[in-house]
Amino acid sequence: MKAKPNIIYIYADDLGRGMLSCYGQKHFETPNIDRLAGEGIRFTHAYGCSFCAPARASLICGVHDVHAGRWTFTKAGVYKELDKGMMTLEQVYELIHNTGIQSGPDDVYLPQILKQAGYATGQIGKLEWGFATTGYEIAKHGWDYHFGDYDHQRCHGYYPTFLFENGQKVDIEGNTLIDCGARRSAFEDGERIDMTGRRIYSQDLYDQKLLEYIRQHRDVPFFLYHPSQLPHGPVFYPDIHPSVADNPELTDIEKEFASMVLRLDRTVGLILDELDALNLAEDTIVIFSSDNGHTLAYSQPGRTSGQELLSGRPIDNIQTKFHSDTCGDVFDGNDGMAGLKLTSWEGGVRIPYLIRWPGTIQPHSVTDRLIANYDLMPTLAELAGAEMPGNKDGVSFASLINNEAGAFAGHEYVVYASYLGPAIVTGDGWKLRCVVHTDKYKLGPFGAFINQIDDAVEYQLYHIKEDYREDNNVAEQYPQKVLELRQKLVKECDGNLLNGTPQAHFAFYGNYEPI
Repeated sequence: MKAKPNIIYIYADDLGRGMLSCYGQKHFETPNIDRLAGEGIRFTHAYGCSFCAPARASLICGVHDVHAGRWTFTKAGVYKELDKGMMTLEQVYELIHNTGIQSGPDDVYLPQILKQAGYATGQIGKLEWGFATTGYEIAKHGWDYHFGDYDHQRCHGYYPTFLFENGQKVDIEGNTLIDCGARRSAFEDGERIDMTGRRIYSQDLYDQKLLEYIRQHRDVPFFLYHPSQLPHGPVFYPDIHPSVADNPELTDIEKEFASMVLRLDRTVGLILDELDALNLAEDTIVIFSSDNGHTLAYSQPGRTSGQELLSGRPIDNIQTKFHSDTCGDVFDGNDGMAGLKLTSWEGGVRIPYLIRWPGTIQPHSVTDRLIANYDLMPTLAELAGAEMPGNKDGVSFASLINNEAGAFAGHEYVVYASYLGPAIVTGDGWKLRCVVHTDKYKLGPFGAFINQIDDAVEYQLYHIKEDYREDNNVAEQYPQKVLELRQKLVKECDGNLLNGTPQAHFAFYGNYEPI
């Protein structure tokens, strides 16, 4: 066994945990992802963020997403200007490098920590946190190798005209559509659409690079991070998976979405098989999770809606909320929890989290310990024997992985942002939602807050271990608990609850805005 374990982190995009059979999916099985659970540990109280950019920033930076001035994200789409011939690559880079918070000399990122501990570091897929980045920034963060897309809007299509490998633009022959083939469904009236301009599916390219990376680094400790596009919408997959093709309970678009999830499951299987073939299984920690909770890329009028209840009553995400049974989600993708992506309800932020390390982690383990995605940095640092920097928010749960006595007891609490305001969840099951009422504050561009919101905040208190669906707001019954959690939440937001909204972290390009 290697002195330092290899680490592979597979990061799904918009994957609600209820879409996996190890978390209860009934309409199809995800055997390879389930294998991680069966041969490792499954977490039931793991938290991401409310959408992709803060989740990925939090993961790589090792901090939560409600701080002031620690991270920014930009509007995506700027790399489409290359296909249009409207900008050069140098102009795109300059625009991005002059927008938002750039990494400083004292900033420390996850790959840098592992690199200093002797690891090779590779990132393949939907790169960084975006919504647009550059090869210079990726290398600066500590990645020895990268392959994938710098622009997250282009990742809404699965047939990229070009990708980047270590800063070099790589044209993808046969993919000719500027929007990377983004379209809702590969089928029309049951027939596959004309696939002209859609020749190579991005995940096929990523799979090839993932396996090549593992083979090339088999003799050295490596950290391989795979942020997949799957199964982010628009729904598009050219072949319906046989396991759902004849399911009479699913519509065509639902079968296609299930096929995307199963395509991701196939990637996990390819990685596990490659580790077995190279005799690296016991030398390699494999982690699987998602950036945020579930979303309805496959919504259909009269069947499934993320905007209103089946009764037609609008969902405001304050008093009314999405539930699979009241909104018609046949998959129950949020695993019976309330809410979807972008919200602070549990279904929008609680994520699947699985870790396999044969010979170290007890098979079929399940834990309800409270963790967040910003715990990855200290955990991997400890497992790799690396030095952990200060001013980070995560807590290592390496002792839990190592099966040590007196192992990690879980966070006291975790925090995260959402478009309606931040939330705090405690290890003993209390949750405080801060809801900002939109009719009581002024909005600037992209929903940025202008005025203070002290008089525009409502606090909702739930005990999620007893109230899994978040049906019962008990704020009036427990005013002291509201006060206690509010004080902690304000502290984590660096004194201003506005920092608990992604709008506060958006960086404008100045006079240019991509379309």
